[in-house]
Amino acid sequence: MEEVRKTALVVGAQGVIGRNLVEHLQGLGDWNVFGISRRGGAPAPRVRHIAVDLLDVAATEAALAGLKDVTHIFYAAFQDRPSWAELVEPNVQMLVNVVTAIEAVAPGLSHVSLMQGYKVYGAHLGPFKTPAREEDAGHMPPEFNVDQQQWLEARQAGKAWTWSAIRPSVVCGYALGNPMNLAMVIAVYASMSKELGVPLRFPGKPGAYHSLVEMTDAGLLARATIWAATDPGCANQAFNINNGDLFRWSEMWPAIAEAFGLEAAPPLPMNLDDIMSDKEPLWNAMVERHDLARNSYGDVSSWRFGDFVFAWDYDVIADGSKARRHGFHEYVDTREMFLDIFADLRDRRVIP
Repeated sequence: MEEVRKTALVVGAQGVIGRNLVEHLQGLGDWNVFGISRRGGAPAPRVRHIAVDLLDVAATEAALAGLKDVTHIFYAAFQDRPSWAELVEPNVQMLVNVVTAIEAVAPGLSHVSLMQGYKVYGAHLGPFKTPAREEDAGHMPPEFNVDQQQWLEARQAGKAWTWSAIRPSVVCGYALGNPMNLAMVIAVYASMSKELGVPLRFPGKPGAYHSLVEMTDAGLLARATIWAATDPGCANQAFNINNGDLFRWSEMWPAIAEAFGLEAAPPLPMNLDDIMSDKEPLWNAMVERHDLARNSYGDVSSWRFGDFVFAWDYDVIADGSKARRHGFHEYVDTREMFLDIFADLRDRRVIP
């Protein structure tokens, strides 16, 4: 029997989520993959990258016009803006432009997967009900994740395709030039601490050092995303996806320090976006001294995101049992995840 191949359109293919999703789909063998991003990317077996500005309707329609074989859209694109309210219009419009363009040319479209996060529960605003569950009540807008899902649900009504909404915690994996990359924040911060001969100090709010948090491994997230997109029992539902364990930075930080050969000194609150703003010369010197890959300081810096996460002086956890009840049982040890990512960054010559 001839193998039935599926065709994925990964939107936001150069981010930490999209990049890992592309790699996982490529490894499965029964998928063709198109990756969409502003920067594009190098082609690989069964993978073709397309560079396009998704806020440009005409350009999006033209770029996607030939993708008649797309069966699954995996939407993980994001455009940053200075305020929560300003995030809504561009991020909703990009989703609208992609889905509208693909619907017009791909009669076999069967599923649209929407990547969200705990902002749906108000995690970014302050202490919220935990563990958060998919059926929890909404909160006062603006929140683009919510608007995206509402548009997608309305668009899907009466259509042959289905949707799913995936809600990870902080996603950790390899990516460059990404504004939301906590593993890179920690790796570069620790590497610079070692270069300067200072101990590793947790830079966040005092209460954040002892609050409960959880992470989502990018590889685990990719597997869960494809599971939800291809299992009929998951149609038109949302799922929290996390590693399955909880931790406090007070316990994790010494293990991270040890991974870099550093002592963990007592926490010291500092704004990384400010205090690391003068470190580009140091980074450039490190690249030369340690013969690192020629990545710019901007490509390895996500300091604003680090400040955001390290300011959570309240528990940030969600109940992942719905996914398990529906059949997804994978988990990842978060300490081992961090150590594996740091090892991978060294192998890639991103850090010493």
